[in-house]
Amino acid sequence: MDSMDPVIEVQGAAKSYADGTQALAPVDLTVREREFLTLIGPSGCGKSTLLKMMAGLLPPSAGSVRLWGEPAETHARQTELQGDKLAFVFQEATLMPWRRIVANVRLPLDLAGSPRAEANRRVGEALDLVGLAGFEKHFPRQLSGGMQMRASIARALVNDPNLLLMDEPFGALDEITRARLDSDLLDLWRRRGLSIVFVTHSVYEAVFLSTRVAVMAARPGRVVREVVIDEPFPRAEAFRVSAKFLACCQELSQALAEASTQGAAGHSPVAVAS
Repeated sequence: MDSMDPVIEVQGAAKSYADGTQALAPVDLTVREREFLTLIGPSGCGKSTLLKMMAGLLPPSAGSVRLWGEPAETHARQTELQGDKLAFVFQEATLMPWRRIVANVRLPLDLAGSPRAEANRRVGEALDLVGLAGFEKHFPRQLSGGMQMRASIARALVNDPNLLLMDEPFGALDEITRARLDSDLLDLWRRRGLSIVFVTHSVYEAVFLSTRVAVMAARPGRVVREVVIDEPFPRAEAFRVSAKFLACCQELSQALAEASTQGAAGHSPVAVAS
């Protein structure tokens, strides 16, 4: 993985607010091409803050975040020139209830002024990728929660991104649906050669999905440990009940328990090498 080029370079990036709250201590973290990195930690540890900084949605108060070698805040302009694109998937599907699925998924292309015929072709491809072919004319209310999230992922994929940032997208779903979407996401990641940064509270989900897990602690938010999940892909359902899976879950659970007890006192920010 180290031979791959860096996609995201977080260098001493921190976030503080006007009231003096330090949401995120300085973090050093690199995400490379085709890596599946998961951020995990207790509530309030800055997972979503760090993810939004990676997306250029939130500027760091100190340090820098670079995408493909350019500042994250200006990635939109740069990626048009370089062909490198990112997409962000939020915790909720955020579909417009008054628009059919085809129109929801087509939205980024409509905003970009893409010709309708070409846009509809790309929407069809994206819906097929996420298993929603045949549901183009449905409204969001006619779909289950898992299907709505599939539509949200299709909308993210319709612009053919290289990098996918996902903020706990499956957290509100039942375990059966969540496990199925985890498997489908891994299939998409491998087939499309994506780089993914994924936020979750689930140790089991992190172990099943990731090539590497960054464990975060709160007050202030910071990365305190990394755990490499050394299991080849594709990962079948049998991996979930294997001794290796259990061992990885135990290691990550212990790291998370330790992170949950760490407050600001006596704990300086930790710089983590990729």
